[in-house]
Amino acid sequence: MIKRVLWPQRLRRVPTQFSWVDQQLVRGGFIDRCDPPAAALYLFLITVADAQGLSYYGPAALCRHLQLTAEQLNDARDRLIGADLIAYQAPVYQVLALPAAVPMRAVSTASSATAPSQDREQVRAHLQRLRQTLGSGRGRL
Repeated sequence: MIKRVLWPQRLRRVPTQFSWVDQQLVRGGFIDRCDPPAAALYLFLITVADAQGLSYYGPAALCRHLQLTAEQLNDARDRLIGADLIAYQAPVYQVLALPAAVPMRAVSTASSATAPSQDREQVRAHLQRLRQTLGSGRGRL
């Protein structure tokens, strides 16, 4: 099959700065675990992160850029941590390499607003383990 570029003058080129979106985000079902604010935060972080996945944007700037409240930002960050997509230790975010497989079923999103409470409990337990790991120094950046 011959592929034809529709607008050759606007052909995308790899930019000189570092940034990418791993196709496994969609193929592995990770994006399905994100609600719109979490997806927006993830897109922002992968856009501004350095080659190690680090970003130093503070909450005020993130809220301003993403048009989120502080509570929405916290919820989005918790969702991404629960999805095993980022690590966070104020003021540093780290976009993580995608795991080989989705560790648990998708949780409630806009497309599946009636997920069982068991899924929520799994997310809470996962978040608690992550917080304990970060608090003990083992997961520190």
